Amino acid sequence: MSKTLPLSPFGSSLSRTLACALAMALSTPALAQSVAITGATLAIGDGSEPIQNGTVVITAGKVVAAGAGIAVPAGAKTIDAAGKWVTPGIVSGFSRLGLAEVPGVKETNDTRAARSSFSAAIDVAPAINPLANPVAISRTAGITRAVVAPAAAAGIFAGQGAVVDLGADLTPITRPRAFQYVEMGEEGKDDAGGSRAASILTFRMMLREAQEFAKAPASYDGRSKDALLNRVDAEALVPVVTGAMPLMVHVESARDILTILSLRQDFPALKLILAGATEGWMVAPQIAAARVPVITAGLEDLPSSFEKLAATQSNVGRLVKAGVSVSMGMLTGDDALQLRAATQQAGNMVALAKVPGATGLSWGQALRTITAAPAEAMGLGDRIGSLRPGRAGDVVIWDGDPLEMTSAPVAVWIDGVAQPLENRQTRLRDRYATPGEGALPKAYEW
Repeated sequence: MSKTLPLSPFGSSLSRTLACALAMALSTPALAQSVAITGATLAIGDGSEPIQNGTVVITAGKVVAAGAGIAVPAGAKTIDAAGKWVTPGIVSGFSRLGLAEVPGVKETNDTRAARSSFSAAIDVAPAINPLANPVAISRTAGITRAVVAPAAAAGIFAGQGAVVDLGADLTPITRPRAFQYVEMGEEGKDDAGGSRAASILTFRMMLREAQEFAKAPASYDGRSKDALLNRVDAEALVPVVTGAMPLMVHVESARDILTILSLRQDFPALKLILAGATEGWMVAPQIAAARVPVITAGLEDLPSSFEKLAATQSNVGRLVKAGVSVSMGMLTGDDALQLRAATQQAGNMVALAKVPGATGLSWGQALRTITAAPAEAMGLGDRIGSLRPGRAGDVVIWDGDPLEMTSAPVAVWIDGVAQPLENRQTRLRDRYATPGEGALPKAYEW
């Protein structure tokens, strides 16, 4: 059954050629045939620079080929994207997407469990709502996957985050229990008694208890007054201390980053991910030597707290230059709503490369921070985040350079399935763009 062709979020319709080709591609079952997107400025997403006159071929929901000089398979539906840009779907490296419809309305907010008896064992996956308005809005902006983290409430451990897709369906989970999330630094010290010394001691002792549980589950007494973890939370931390589950640590200052890296002396199996790391540039060589990926905000350039006194927009560029794998995500507020800022974050990194005294990124490096890098940080680099063969068919056609704020998606695929580009905001825009006379509201009836 044919679907209505999507419009750009800014209201401009697709070119006639592209519209006709998309209509043909959408008129048959999504995974029944190959789709070839040709003639585009093509970005693979792996850090390489864009390719002119590139082609992407999607078959059975996966990328089978991408590059210049790619032959179009016989029988494939061809979409002429001349004058357009094609990239992998954008991956938000940090968010709380689907956990809050309206963050200020508690009935819609599942980001934190302030009165729960559990912490590390909390799994956000069942709470993620794929019908929340921010999901469709983010998809319209070219976001196809997102890392979703819980927020800490009653202790330093917040629980287990997930990686999700933004497809228009009710099965959003790409990987549940993808990582454990812990708060350190200023917020962590408040959650652990009021000082950094207390938060680090609490952290270490909780990991020790998880090791004890792993050695002798039957004898672990999580109900003792001396126990920091109940049995359920201790069991949830076993994959962390054994290295089976990544540990994402929210930490901002340089001194706190070094403290977290030093934990490997006692817990060598820890698979660390640093979230935030505003002052990461100050200890970039140590982070690179430890081979720990960083997920940061990208647009932080003001000392908004005492743990961010050395904030600079050159943070990302300096980290990458030192050899750190850097992703960008929403770590500065609006983490449930404004994932569409990802391309602005990356675009700013490109602009910084032209500012005297600043350190930015090349275009390909910048795109990587919102595509392949976050996928790799989650251990999913072989599945999503780039247009390499075998990866998921997450593809976006843009009407211009995607790292420019005036550009927008004109078509989006997730797992090879063409997605609608309509959301509540576009419907409101269309409703009120050309208002006409109609019946008065009930309040005006006598």
